[in-house]
Amino acid sequence: MNKNFTITLLIAAAMIVFSMNMNAQQTSSDVVATNATVITPIAVAGNTPLSFGDIVGTTAGGTITISTDGTRAASVNDLVMTSQSGTVSAAQFTVTGQDGYSYSLSVPSAAYAITNGATGTMDVDTFTTNESGTLTGGSEIVNIGATLTVGASQEAGNYTSPDGLSVTVQYN
Repeated sequence: MNKNFTITLLIAAAMIVFSMNMNAQQTSSDVVATNATVITPIAVAGNTPLSFGDIVGTTAGGTITISTDGTRAASVNDLVMTSQSGTVSAAQFTVTGQDGYSYSLSVPSAAYAITNGATGTMDVDTFTTNESGTLTGGSEIVNIGATLTVGASQEAGNYTSPDGLSVTVQYN
Protein backbone atom coordinates (compact mmCIF):
# COMPACT_ATOMS: atom_id res chain seq x y z
CA MET A 1 0.00 0.00 0.00
CA ASN A 2 1.04 3.49 -0.60
CA LYS A 3 2.52 5.27 2.42
CA ASN A 4 0.55 8.50 1.73
CA PHE A 5 -2.63 6.53 1.31
CA THR A 6 -2.07 4.77 4.63
CA ILE A 7 -1.42 8.05 6.43
CA THR A 8 -4.51 9.60 4.84
CA LEU A 9 -6.56 6.57 5.84
CA LEU A 10 -5.30 6.78 9.44
CA ILE A 11 -6.02 10.50 9.63
CA ALA A 12 -9.55 9.96 8.24
CA ALA A 13 -10.20 7.16 10.77
CA ALA A 14 -8.93 9.36 13.62
CA MET A 15 -11.22 12.19 12.50
CA ILE A 16 -14.22 9.87 12.40
CA VAL A 17 -13.46 8.52 15.90
CA PHE A 18 -12.81 12.06 17.22
CA SER A 19 -16.05 13.27 15.61
CA MET A 20 -18.02 10.43 17.21
CA ASN A 21 -16.55 11.22 20.66
CA MET A 22 -17.39 14.91 20.30
CA ASN A 23 -21.02 14.15 19.44
CA ALA A 24 -21.33 11.81 22.41
CA GLN A 25 -20.16 14.56 24.79
CA GLN A 26 -22.48 17.33 23.51
CA THR A 27 -25.56 16.17 25.48
CA SER A 28 -26.24 14.99 29.00
CA SER A 29 -29.41 14.08 30.85
CA ASP A 30 -30.52 13.23 34.36
CA VAL A 31 -33.77 12.56 36.24
CA VAL A 32 -35.27 14.11 39.39
CA ALA A 33 -38.33 13.01 41.30
CA THR A 34 -41.64 14.83 40.92
CA ASN A 35 -43.54 15.43 44.16
CA ALA A 36 -46.73 17.09 45.39
CA THR A 37 -48.23 17.27 48.87
CA VAL A 38 -51.96 17.74 49.28
CA ILE A 39 -52.81 19.46 52.55
CA THR A 40 -56.08 19.57 54.43
CA PRO A 41 -58.26 22.42 53.13
CA ILE A 42 -58.89 25.26 55.55
CA ALA A 43 -62.45 25.63 56.81
CA VAL A 44 -64.39 27.61 59.38
CA ALA A 45 -67.62 26.66 61.13
CA GLY A 46 -69.75 28.79 63.44
CA ASN A 47 -70.48 27.27 66.86
CA THR A 48 -71.95 29.97 69.12
CA PRO A 49 -73.76 33.19 68.15
CA LEU A 50 -72.63 36.64 69.24
CA SER A 51 -75.18 37.53 71.90
CA PHE A 52 -75.35 40.79 73.86
CA GLY A 53 -78.06 39.48 76.20
CA ASP A 54 -81.02 41.41 77.60
CA ILE A 55 -80.72 45.21 77.43
CA VAL A 56 -82.81 47.94 79.06
CA GLY A 57 -83.72 50.77 76.67
CA THR A 58 -82.72 53.93 78.55
CA THR A 59 -83.14 57.57 77.63
CA ALA A 60 -79.36 57.93 77.44
CA GLY A 61 -78.41 54.90 75.30
CA GLY A 62 -74.79 53.77 75.25
CA THR A 63 -72.65 50.80 74.24
CA ILE A 64 -72.34 47.19 75.33
CA THR A 65 -69.12 45.31 74.67
CA ILE A 66 -68.69 41.54 74.64
CA SER A 67 -65.05 40.51 75.05
CA THR A 68 -63.56 37.38 73.49
CA ASP A 69 -63.95 35.55 76.83
CA GLY A 70 -67.71 36.26 76.75
CA THR A 71 -67.85 38.89 79.48
CA ARG A 72 -70.15 41.84 79.00
CA ALA A 73 -69.49 45.48 79.91
CA ALA A 74 -71.81 48.46 79.49
CA SER A 75 -70.83 52.11 79.09
CA VAL A 76 -73.91 53.01 81.15
CA ASN A 77 -74.85 50.71 84.05
CA ASP A 78 -78.59 51.20 83.46
CA LEU A 79 -78.33 49.37 80.09
CA VAL A 80 -77.97 45.94 81.69
CA MET A 81 -79.42 44.14 84.68
CA THR A 82 -77.02 41.73 86.33
CA SER A 83 -79.80 39.53 87.74
CA GLN A 84 -81.54 39.15 84.36
CA SER A 85 -78.71 39.08 81.82
CA GLY A 86 -80.24 36.80 79.22
CA THR A 87 -77.87 34.90 76.95
CA VAL A 88 -74.47 36.59 76.78
CA SER A 89 -71.70 35.10 74.63
CA ALA A 90 -68.85 35.90 72.33
CA ALA A 91 -69.21 34.42 68.86
CA GLN A 92 -67.31 31.16 68.56
CA PHE A 93 -65.93 29.54 65.42
CA THR A 94 -63.81 26.45 64.82
CA VAL A 95 -61.05 26.80 62.23
CA THR A 96 -59.74 23.50 60.82
CA GLY A 97 -56.96 22.69 58.39
CA GLN A 98 -53.39 21.43 58.16
CA ASP A 99 -51.63 21.07 61.52
CA GLY A 100 -48.95 23.71 62.08
CA TYR A 101 -50.00 25.93 59.18
CA SER A 102 -50.61 29.62 59.74
CA TYR A 103 -53.80 31.34 58.70
CA SER A 104 -55.53 34.69 58.91
CA LEU A 105 -59.09 35.38 59.93
CA SER A 106 -61.02 38.36 58.56
CA VAL A 107 -63.84 39.93 60.56
CA PRO A 108 -66.10 42.71 59.29
CA SER A 109 -64.23 45.99 58.86
CA ALA A 110 -67.39 48.07 59.12
CA ALA A 111 -70.44 48.10 61.36
CA TYR A 112 -73.46 46.06 60.45
CA ALA A 113 -76.99 46.60 61.67
CA ILE A 114 -79.25 44.34 63.67
CA THR A 115 -82.95 45.05 63.57
CA ASN A 116 -86.11 44.20 65.49
CA GLY A 117 -88.05 43.66 62.27
CA ALA A 118 -89.89 46.97 62.64
CA THR A 119 -88.21 50.37 62.86
CA GLY A 120 -85.54 49.66 65.47
CA THR A 121 -81.90 49.13 64.49
CA MET A 122 -78.60 48.98 66.37
CA ASP A 123 -75.05 48.81 65.01
CA VAL A 124 -72.47 46.14 65.83
CA ASP A 125 -68.79 47.00 65.28
CA THR A 126 -65.27 47.07 66.81
CA PHE A 127 -64.69 43.34 66.41
CA THR A 128 -61.98 41.62 68.48
CA THR A 129 -60.65 38.08 68.26
CA ASN A 130 -58.44 35.71 70.23
CA GLU A 131 -57.07 33.89 67.17
CA SER A 132 -53.47 32.71 67.36
CA GLY A 133 -53.11 32.35 63.60
CA THR A 134 -51.60 28.85 63.76
CA LEU A 135 -53.48 25.57 63.64
CA THR A 136 -52.32 23.36 66.50
CA GLY A 137 -53.50 19.79 66.11
CA GLY A 138 -55.30 20.84 62.93
CA SER A 139 -57.89 23.08 64.61
CA GLU A 140 -58.37 26.16 66.73
CA ILE A 141 -61.36 27.62 68.56
CA VAL A 142 -61.68 31.34 67.78
CA ASN A 143 -63.84 33.69 69.86
CA ILE A 144 -64.99 37.04 68.53
CA GLY A 145 -66.23 39.93 70.61
CA ALA A 146 -67.77 43.20 69.47
CA THR A 147 -69.49 46.40 70.58
CA LEU A 148 -73.21 47.13 70.23
CA THR A 149 -74.39 50.73 70.07
CA VAL A 150 -77.75 51.15 71.81
CA GLY A 151 -79.67 54.28 70.86
CA ALA A 152 -81.38 56.64 73.30
CA SER A 153 -84.82 55.19 74.15
CA GLN A 154 -84.07 52.15 71.97
CA GLU A 155 -87.27 50.50 70.74
CA ALA A 156 -88.08 47.20 72.50
CA GLY A 157 -87.85 43.95 70.55
CA ASN A 158 -85.68 40.99 69.63
CA TYR A 159 -82.87 42.32 67.43
CA THR A 160 -81.13 40.08 64.90
CA SER A 161 -79.17 40.34 61.69
CA PRO A 162 -80.45 38.50 58.65
CA ASP A 163 -76.87 37.84 57.53
CA GLY A 164 -75.24 37.36 60.94
CA LEU A 165 -71.56 37.74 61.76
CA SER A 166 -69.51 36.63 58.77
CA VAL A 167 -65.85 35.64 59.02
CA THR A 168 -63.40 34.39 56.39
CA VAL A 169 -60.24 32.31 56.87
CA GLN A 170 -57.34 31.65 54.55
CA TYR A 171 -53.89 30.11 54.72
CA ASN A 172 -51.05 32.63 54.83
